[in-house]
Amino acid sequence: MGQRDNSAKSNQQMSIFLTDLGWMGLAGSGQRVHRLTLGHNSDGEVREALVGRRANAGQPPPEDADWHPKLRRRLQQYGQGEYVDFSDVQLAFPKLTAFQESVIFATRAVGYGQTVSYGELAELAGYPRAARAVGTVMSTNPFPILIPCHRVVASGGKLGGYSAPQGLSLKESLLAMEAEGVRNKARGF
Repeated sequence: MGQRDNSAKSNQQMSIFLTDLGWMGLAGSGQRVHRLTLGHNSDGEVREALVGRRANAGQPPPEDADWHPKLRRRLQQYGQGEYVDFSDVQLAFPKLTAFQESVIFATRAVGYGQTVSYGELAELAGYPRAARAVGTVMSTNPFPILIPCHRVVASGGKLGGYSAPQGLSLKESLLAMEAEGVRNKARGF
């Protein structure tokens, strides 16, 4: 069995940038996002999250660039508490099951400042009683914010989990920021 040639140039580019939510990183090609990572304490942490993952899979690293500057600016605006709709962003999904696809589609429909429980999301996706499986899909989300898994909470309003580096504190911050954004919008700000 031959070894994979890692000298090939990556077809992906990445952008690493600072937001009010911490350091973020995007990787993708063309206009399609392959990965988004957020809540890091340094650009080095973001680089490790984006490059290390591909290296472990024997793939060449994404090239450093200011990839997708419009999306970068939108993510920075979102981090400042502005309402930003990301439903138009093209995502490059790994192979998905019908269940995963339904859950992701339903999650993308959860609006800014809204929350749903894992059980409610399972129902919206057409799979009632699959709340735990919904949680598994959310925990492996490669596109946080773009697929707003932070808006999915446990029953009774508890936060549930969040796999970003800052964990539940980041999820709590995102939900509070969006709630404030909804209040400001209602007041005409």
